[in-house]
Amino acid sequence: MSPLAAGSAVPEFSLGAADRQTFTQADLAGRTTVLVFYPFAFSPVCTDQLSLYDDLRDEFAAQGATLYGVSCDSVWAQAAFKEKLGVQIEQLSDFEPKGAVCQAFGVYHPGGFPQRALVIIGPDSRVKWSYQADSPGELPGANLIFDGLQSV
Repeated sequence: MSPLAAGSAVPEFSLGAADRQTFTQADLAGRTTVLVFYPFAFSPVCTDQLSLYDDLRDEFAAQGATLYGVSCDSVWAQAAFKEKLGVQIEQLSDFEPKGAVCQAFGVYHPGGFPQRALVIIGPDSRVKWSYQADSPGELPGANLIFDGLQSV
């Protein structure tokens, strides 16, 4: 699978959020959003990735972008992960039906988890840029997001 290409409309979706609310494509309208798809809460590379991105959160915000982590972990696991890491990046759960949103975005690994991928969505709810790592063990540097934001 490949992530949605630039120019693609964002599919309808619903993800669980820690506040027991849902996050949908309607929440994307009018702003630039970066969806950070990652395989597993508490895994070493995911921990490093979210910590790195969180350290640069103000720089992403200065470019008008808000980041959200997306995995197939439950909202409870994500809340514990976020608290343990001490990060501010909101986490969104694609737990039930498992992987449905990841599949819609073209980033679902056949092993039953999200590929490590980045998708930048513009204020018009269209994909502006996307990237998928060659391997779930690869940590995409923050420079990729900054480059993607510059291309928007």
